[in-house]
Amino acid sequence: MKKADLAFSALLLPVDYLMIVLAGILAHFLRFKSFLTDVRPVVYALPLAEYSRIVLLMALGWLLIFAISGLYSTRGSIGSRRFLHEFSRILLACSTATLTLIVLIFFLKEELFSSRFIILAVWALSMLTVSFGRVVVRSLQRFTFAVGYGVHSVVIVGHDHATEMMSQEIAKKPSLGLRVVARLLSFSAGDKALLQKLLSQRRLDEVLQIDPRLPTEQVLDLVDWCSEHQVTFKYAPDLFQAKATNVDIGTLAGVPIIELKKTPLDGWGKIIKRVFDFFAAVILIIITSPLLLLIALLIKFDSRGPVIYKNQRVSRDGVFNTYKFRSMKMEYCTGPGYGGRPAEAYETDLIKAKNGRQGPVYKVLHDPRRTRMGRLLERTSLDELPQFFNVFVGTMSLVGPRPHQPREVEQYQRHHKEVLAIKPGITGLAQISGRSDLDFDEEVKLDTYYIENWSLLLDLWILIRTPFAVITRRSRV
Repeated sequence: MKKADLAFSALLLPVDYLMIVLAGILAHFLRFKSFLTDVRPVVYALPLAEYSRIVLLMALGWLLIFAISGLYSTRGSIGSRRFLHEFSRILLACSTATLTLIVLIFFLKEELFSSRFIILAVWALSMLTVSFGRVVVRSLQRFTFAVGYGVHSVVIVGHDHATEMMSQEIAKKPSLGLRVVARLLSFSAGDKALLQKLLSQRRLDEVLQIDPRLPTEQVLDLVDWCSEHQVTFKYAPDLFQAKATNVDIGTLAGVPIIELKKTPLDGWGKIIKRVFDFFAAVILIIITSPLLLLIALLIKFDSRGPVIYKNQRVSRDGVFNTYKFRSMKMEYCTGPGYGGRPAEAYETDLIKAKNGRQGPVYKVLHDPRRTRMGRLLERTSLDELPQFFNVFVGTMSLVGPRPHQPREVEQYQRHHKEVLAIKPGITGLAQISGRSDLDFDEEVKLDTYYIENWSLLLDLWILIRTPFAVITRRSRV
């Protein structure tokens, strides 16, 4: 690990301590100096000086719990950690510390705090202040990356499309703290000489293998070289390797058995997700109902035909209808009850001439079948708002892999069918990562990661990011 990474990891300790103390002081102010004194009069006022001594001591104990929770792990730089994962740890650590404080007060000194509100306020405020402090540290580290301090020099190995995309992504985002100093198509004797030269010039910190199809002998040779010269080696796993990280170990007749688990959504996860989807769909339908009505009226005025277009899609349970606002002229809509064989034939011709995606899933660029209103709906993704009703009845989820048409699913390769393991969604990890610019194989990789790493916090993060992805979408319509 570079000295800069260690410095920022060490900086988290005093910053967290100050943020915990700040949360305690703010809680005291809210209880004894704010409008709450009018709501509930103060019976026993705790002097700020005495209270501050308690908070300063308490904050040291909280840091210990933070350390046990893994908030000071030096695995990877600060900037490389996902904030969602870090916030979940902050929530857990603050909750554990608060519970510990309550237990101590019960057994040691019940009058330590005169107000239960202060304890609850410290718990809520500490999550906010500690998260804020870490955002500040992250921002400071990104600034140092921008000026070239603490940047990791990386050699990328591979010759596939994913390797090219990774190189471009690193170049576009200095905040990642990475600088590509060379790219190797394979690993041979000449490549060893280049790595040795970069190492002697102190321009090599990491080797990153993106292409999983490199010959095994070359990969093992590369790993050995990195190990010998104390260079960090990282690699992007293929689909099986990624799947194999999500396992459950048990025994059967005394023999160790490893189960490759598809998703954490088995069991209670499925129940939690369905309950969340149901209530969220009800709220979203109520909130968007004026907009739904307005769009329906505009579609009626713009072209003849039904407002809602029912499009056949495939889920793990079979074929179902998704609800969308109709964005095409009636005679060009495909599916039962619409334009019939002429519409399907015309669509086939358009796919051959204007398809903008690789793989079994198509995207017709500059689609001439759109109505005037349809072009606006497609560009803003407002045509998908009726899918809240799909979520309400349970045929879709708010977050999940996008469902595809039967003829597209028929062209799936074996590993593509992994996306059918869970209920499809309105938005997903692939949609916020690139919308329709992504190739289908890249979309499958992202959806597979989501399936194998599902959590309610991940769903919330994707939902928050979705509007920004729609606004900044890069794909052409």
